[in-house]
Amino acid sequence: MARAATTSDAFNAVAEPRRREILNYLALQERPVGEIVDSLGLEQPSVSKHLRVLRDVGLVHVRRDGRRMLYRTNAEAIRPLHEWTETFERFWRHQLNRIKERAERKSNPSEDTVKDFNSRRKDDLDRNKN
Repeated sequence: MARAATTSDAFNAVAEPRRREILNYLALQERPVGEIVDSLGLEQPSVSKHLRVLRDVGLVHVRRDGRRMLYRTNAEAIRPLHEWTETFERFWRHQLNRIKERAERKSNPSEDTVKDFNSRRKDDLDRNKN
C-alpha cells in the first residue's frame, strides 16, 4: 500500500520528527526562519522544506514582515491531533496508575503483607461459611 503524501494531512506531516520539533519551537511565539535554523541546529533549506509542508497542511501560518517571513503555529489545525491522542489518554493514565501502585507496594512491603494476609484470611472465612 502506498504511503500518503506528507502534505495530505496533519497526521502525515507530523510523522516527521523534525517537523514536530519545529512545531514545538513555534508553540510559544512567532519566529523567523533564521531563528528556527539557529535554535534547532538544522540546515536552512531543510527548515524551509519542513515549514512549507507544515504550511501546506495548515499547521503553521506565515506572515511577511518586510523581507522576513514569520511563522507561528495554527492551534486550531492542531486540534484534530490533540483529540486523536486523547483517545489514548485513559489507557496511559491506567498504565501510570498501575506503575505508581506497584512502586508504592515495593516501598511499603510490610503494609502490603498485612493487607494480603487480611484478604486471604477473609477469603478463607468466606469459604468456611459455605
